[in-house]
Amino acid sequence: MSDTNRINGRTGGRTDKALFAVSGGFIALFCAYAFLDIEGLSALVDSAFAFSAKYFGLYWQILLLATFLIGLLLCVLPGSKTVMGGLSLPEFSGFSWGSMIMCTLLAGGGVFWAAGEPVAHFLSTPPLFGDLSGDTEARANAALAQSFLHWGFLAWAILGSLTTVMLMHYHYDKGLPLAPRTLLYPVFKERALHGPVGLIADASCVIAVVAGTVGPIGFLGLQLSYGLNELTGIPDTFATQSIAILSLVAIYTVSAITGLAKGIKLLSQINVVLAVILLVFMLVAGPTTEIFAGFFGGMQVYLTHFFDLTLYRGDAGLFGDAGWLGWWTVFFWGWFMGYGPLMAIFIARISRGRSIRQIILTLSVMAPLITNFWFTIIGGSGIFFEIAEPGVISGPFEGFNLPAGLLAITQAMPMGMILSVLFLVLTMCFVATTSDSMSYVISTTMTDGEPSSAMRAFWGLAMGVMALILISTGAGGIGKLQSFIVVTAVPVSLLLLPSLWDALRITWMLGRKPQAAAAQA
Repeated sequence: MSDTNRINGRTGGRTDKALFAVSGGFIALFCAYAFLDIEGLSALVDSAFAFSAKYFGLYWQILLLATFLIGLLLCVLPGSKTVMGGLSLPEFSGFSWGSMIMCTLLAGGGVFWAAGEPVAHFLSTPPLFGDLSGDTEARANAALAQSFLHWGFLAWAILGSLTTVMLMHYHYDKGLPLAPRTLLYPVFKERALHGPVGLIADASCVIAVVAGTVGPIGFLGLQLSYGLNELTGIPDTFATQSIAILSLVAIYTVSAITGLAKGIKLLSQINVVLAVILLVFMLVAGPTTEIFAGFFGGMQVYLTHFFDLTLYRGDAGLFGDAGWLGWWTVFFWGWFMGYGPLMAIFIARISRGRSIRQIILTLSVMAPLITNFWFTIIGGSGIFFEIAEPGVISGPFEGFNLPAGLLAITQAMPMGMILSVLFLVLTMCFVATTSDSMSYVISTTMTDGEPSSAMRAFWGLAMGVMALILISTGAGGIGKLQSFIVVTAVPVSLLLLPSLWDALRITWMLGRKPQAAAAQA
């Protein structure tokens, strides 16, 4: 069966007007507040961020660890061989399926943070490792290991392993809605599906995903504007940033309107091909030996200190080192958890015909290993260039200037100008892939049946406009949105809790079905 004509369902189904009003109204109020009183919004967000990081940080660390470990447990149960989605053959080819997963979940972070985070940890060693100032190799391995934690096994597992199992079972086997509220069905039963509990669950997830997606859109505008200024001399102004964002909006809106089987799949495949070409070039033309040594050295430190890194709280007792954790681990965990339920919906829609074991191993093991190697090629190269010539990366990167850090790394490579331009194109493609996928899945959450083109276009445009409003307020607007991401993750993290036992129950039950059938025969 071809990859086209895959998505069966009604087009232009009934819209959940209450959900649309609550989530859309909240986002509109946030933008209006930012536009009218950015200082007042900053104070409010800062207070909520501090509260969230202090009182939910430890819970999030345990939740992500438990999600990963339980996912691995599921893979050894007989029920993990069960093919989900009511189809005997996969809807999408392995390449299409893998491309959509990698590009949607890795997103702009695969370029923004792959360049910046390893370098940042190299220049300022994470507190778990103490003072490594006299040993550059140990600093490099520690920096990569900390980055591997934030973008590795736990991060990918929370983005849709256990929750995908739940949603595919309840939706395709039981006929329940493919929406975040279904994750609460094991606790609240019908009240989760019809009533305020479900409305709050769905709205919280939509708001968290919009916040998490608008950040990369806005940052992409800043990145492209900065890059064009450095490479061509085009002024780095709000007008340039706006043109970059509107161009991005046009790309991902058209892609989202055409649906999963056309636009999103095609854009993901283009992403993968371009990314592989660029990374192979960097691997061959860059510090090849150091990249491989850094990957294996960083992985060794990551696995050796896996639980120490995962559960690090500092010396401040139960509430931990709120400053460092809030800026790094808690921020990333909040960001990824906010995406979790809607990412699970997206994965559930593209994974029909795949087994539980395939889904979990791809998400929780294979994708993280690819991501870690990705980070080593980009960010690791930056570390090795900095070791060879101190200041070549840290100079432009000073003040945590992510756009400058990426360009400093690419321009240190052979054919630096061309590589820099292509990486800017890759970054736009990555953010476009995530944005169009999230426009699609937000619309799916609000629609009974296949969402209409108008609904998909609305959410694509809304996220672009929100990004423009926030960057018009200055760098503080996007910065506050990043903090707001952590705040929105609080209710979503509670929504993820039932997956810890219910995905296990479902897999165990599915494993016992063949035994029961054999006993009756």
